[in-house]
Amino acid sequence: MNRDMSADMNPGRDPGVNNATARAVTSAVKTFMTPFRTWRTGPLAVLLGTCLAVLPSTAAHADSIRAEQWALDAMHTEEAWQTTKGAGVTVAVLDTGVENDHPDLVGNVLEGKDMVGFGADRGDRAWARHGTAMAGIIAGHGHGAENGDGVMGIAPEAKILPVRVILEDGDPARSKARSTRGNALAEGIRWAADHGADVINLSLGDDSKSAHPEAGEDEAVQYALKKGAVVVASAGNGGEKGDHISYPAAYPGVIAATAVDKFGTRASFSTRRWYATVSAPGVNVVIADPDHKYYEGWGTSAAAAFVSGAVALVKAAHPGLTPAQIKKLLEDTARNAPADGRDDSRGYGFIDPAAAIKEASRMERENLKPAAYGEEYFGSGPEAADSGDDASSWTAPLAGGAGALLLVWAVVLWRGRRARHDF
Repeated sequence: MNRDMSADMNPGRDPGVNNATARAVTSAVKTFMTPFRTWRTGPLAVLLGTCLAVLPSTAAHADSIRAEQWALDAMHTEEAWQTTKGAGVTVAVLDTGVENDHPDLVGNVLEGKDMVGFGADRGDRAWARHGTAMAGIIAGHGHGAENGDGVMGIAPEAKILPVRVILEDGDPARSKARSTRGNALAEGIRWAADHGADVINLSLGDDSKSAHPEAGEDEAVQYALKKGAVVVASAGNGGEKGDHISYPAAYPGVIAATAVDKFGTRASFSTRRWYATVSAPGVNVVIADPDHKYYEGWGTSAAAAFVSGAVALVKAAHPGLTPAQIKKLLEDTARNAPADGRDDSRGYGFIDPAAAIKEASRMERENLKPAAYGEEYFGSGPEAADSGDDASSWTAPLAGGAGALLLVWAVVLWRGRRARHDF
């Protein structure tokens, strides 16, 4: 999708940002805000990716990074972490590459695979920005004293398996890749499944008007699912551009993530389609970058990364669950469900890994008991009494003071103690 984010993210709308700052931010957004794409040969030349647009960071106190990570509270991570932080689980990030020596990721990134084979190199500005951002959301562990600085991921003890299947928009080699590496995504999915991936994160997709399923990609997804890998993809960023179907999100068996804000409201850009499984944070998301600065942005890319991290926690706690069981479990335990139980905007509701872990434990205990007819049943079980756990129950403490909403366009993020003077 060719969304013009420079208009939607214009910091000049914030009365607290002066015109000079607005021009600077708009200029920066134009240089790094475009969709992350991969490509196909044949009739469809470009595979458009769901994106995470970013704003340039400004200096702030060390603790402001963690304070801005509203998703950690919204997703009940502290409760889930009482059981597991994702140790023993490998999440493949099929993206633009991942910086393995980022201070928030060092030690968590395995040796991966480059399915493209050319383009920007490590250290170039047009290398691994989107992939590093997604990896940080999934398995960032922070850094500094007691890891109190930087980005904390949803599954900070999980491992990241980077598989480069797309190039950044600023990479001069993109045109060549579009015409020669149309099968990189399908190859990457199969490679990840064959090299130990428990979860495959696809923060990308084709949501153009001409989007259509590709047999090779569909077959690769089914191959991964049969090998036990859970596949998570972005639902698409076409909510204001016609809600076109996005692939790979629409392939059977994929967990498709839609985006919501800190109030549990669907992000206007988030695609509404029948394949929506669950919603996750996708607005005002803090991300890490290879330049060791931190940025804030939006996108169903981020939502898919948060869901992938949640799946990693569930897999770590219950490694025997199949991809289909995990998908059903996430649907059954989602919070803030739509009035009819599910809709195309938010799927079955807001993902809750802590609830999913707890429900899986309950089902495992029940499955140890003799079944009345000698059959085993995997499902949500009897309906629990209404807990009143709606959007307000988790968004109220996140809203903060009266000035919180004025920070939509003004990032208060931090680079690191060593380089505060660089701003």
